Amino acid sequence: MSLLPRTAEEFSSAEYWERFFKKRGEKAFEWYGDYNKLCGVLHKYIKVKDKVLVVGCGNSELSEQMFDVGYKHLTNIDISETVVTHMNQRNAERRPGLTFQQVDATQTPYEEASYQAALDKGTLDAMASEEEGALARNMLTEVGRVLSVGGRYVCVTLAQESVIKLAVEHFVQLGWAVRLHCLQEELGKEEDSFALPVFVLVCTKFRQPMPMPILELCLGEEGAPTRLPQVADLLSAVRDHQAYSVLRKRLRTSTDASSNPSLTLCHAKTGLPRYSLTVQDCPPGAKVPRSNPFAIFIVPQGSETAWLYSSSEGRRQLAASANFRRLVIAAMHRNQEYTDMQAVQSELSPVVMDLAPPGMPTNQQVPFLSVGGDLGWREEVSRGVSELSGEYCVENVKGEDGELYRRLVFLSNVALVQSESRLVPSNTPSSHKKKKKKMKPTDAAATSSTSLSVDSGFLCCAHHEVMVAGLAMLGVGTPQNKDVPVSVLLVGLGGGGLPQFLRDFVPGVTVEVVELDPVVMQVAKECFGFRPDDRLTVTLGDGLERICALEKEGGRLFDAIMFDVDNKDSTMGMSCPPAAFVETLILQKVYSLLTPRGVFILNLVCRDSALRNSVLERLSTVFPTILSRKIEGEVNEVLLCSRGENETSDAVRILPSLNQAAKSLQSALCSNRTGTKSSPHIDIAELLKELKVE
Repeated sequence: MSLLPRTAEEFSSAEYWERFFKKRGEKAFEWYGDYNKLCGVLHKYIKVKDKVLVVGCGNSELSEQMFDVGYKHLTNIDISETVVTHMNQRNAERRPGLTFQQVDATQTPYEEASYQAALDKGTLDAMASEEEGALARNMLTEVGRVLSVGGRYVCVTLAQESVIKLAVEHFVQLGWAVRLHCLQEELGKEEDSFALPVFVLVCTKFRQPMPMPILELCLGEEGAPTRLPQVADLLSAVRDHQAYSVLRKRLRTSTDASSNPSLTLCHAKTGLPRYSLTVQDCPPGAKVPRSNPFAIFIVPQGSETAWLYSSSEGRRQLAASANFRRLVIAAMHRNQEYTDMQAVQSELSPVVMDLAPPGMPTNQQVPFLSVGGDLGWREEVSRGVSELSGEYCVENVKGEDGELYRRLVFLSNVALVQSESRLVPSNTPSSHKKKKKKMKPTDAAATSSTSLSVDSGFLCCAHHEVMVAGLAMLGVGTPQNKDVPVSVLLVGLGGGGLPQFLRDFVPGVTVEVVELDPVVMQVAKECFGFRPDDRLTVTLGDGLERICALEKEGGRLFDAIMFDVDNKDSTMGMSCPPAAFVETLILQKVYSLLTPRGVFILNLVCRDSALRNSVLERLSTVFPTILSRKIEGEVNEVLLCSRGENETSDAVRILPSLNQAAKSLQSALCSNRTGTKSSPHIDIAELLKELKVE
């Protein structure tokens, strides 16, 4: 429908509402609902014995229907002589006590405090666009004059933002109480209903103005009121309900496998996010049994960032394997408690039918799916705020493999795990060869209360494994490089897993890490067991400035320079590294800081193909050989850029030579194990198999 906004933000657009009102036509008032839809709210706030002023009555049947159920003290006014004449003629015989008067609502002849209620169905919406809202303000002032203390202005509205803001601010300034009811359409009536919800604004006049604003929002006729602190909060809540109503209408009347609409369900009392729901439809033509129209999949706690649940492609794969026409993927939020699967089902059941596919009976049972039948497990270890990166959380989770992991997550981007390490009981040496018993959630909870330590031999991030494997280009571990020291400059600390692995397992290595955020350094030490020493040092500061300073100082070269630093600017198509790190001038400085055999290793996360090509073009002007390795199931790719010329620039020779170098590096890592009981869980040869020459 052309009147429906494409996004929630359009509800704030004057242009959208201007188009909307131009297209309303003669059926405008049908969209506001009839007596049967409104009677619950009207009876709640307007008593049968009240003297009621109906403002801008038009030719609506509402007054007639109210008169028929006992409201005998209605004064109907409208500025149109034609409407008033028509309505009086229509009701002369059947309702002789129901009268209509031609009166301007902005200046009525009635005495002050002569009415207990004023009823407005769409009049405010129509008047607010006139004279920049001046006409509507005059009408509201007049309503306030004729209402007695305790009287109520009851306005049925579609809640255009400029309209509702005008009315709410007007009455808040007068010290009145303001309550807004959002009336949703009943399930099963979506085909014939209008998508936008109808709101009923109720403003109550007090003898003495209220010292603090009273702003409340209710869902439905009888919903408990939610108190909101500011007018802006009320307007935001209205936009959310409008957007949800449009989404609900779309989902109940159509399917679209190409889009993944999502919404967040918040805790009714605290207002904190509790569930994130993403809708995934199967593509047209998919062979889905008729008995499988709809299901809910509960993502285990701690698995929200997994590719299968967090990416569009992964969710499509999940829906296809589940084999339902529509799958709603539900993720649970941090800082929330969930008892068990049954409790989650009970909590979600009342709302999931809003998201059901077209034609599904409202009484059909919806199956809930999960991995292993449990909710997963999550335990918060630490929480804090970084001036540079914002609020962060360190948590322990149980992976789907049954192992325990510790994660650092910046809450500005909860879909991204900043750092991750595997955990083992402190008294248990780690080895990738040792078979471990998979833990149940109860076992994990019990273990978490005891001492856990980070397994330094296990790299959770696949791109870290490839970055380590890239050292094979240096010939580490080969007979000709035996006892040759290796120097590494790494920009980006994270939890410290990568630099500690290098220090513990690469023979003769020294590592300098450059980290911009001192809070990240503190978290790495306190939560991830990061321990710098004379072979692993940290420089706090800007990575670009450090590179420029090293080049200016001269004399110090590195065998490997690694960039593993994220971009805080989420608007860019490249989330790692920041664009400044791959400017030609910086790449030239990196080149000059490498030894003749040196390699530049870059973790690149770029969704924009044109931007990626631009980065590769700049790299190729500086480095003679570039190898790339895509990370399966992720956007990440690792670029290995060799400084060496001659034979190393020959693509035909470099890949076969790496096969032998991979075996040497693997042997060197396994035999070194400096100062650690862990064993390196890494397969260098396998990691280098998928290398591609750029």
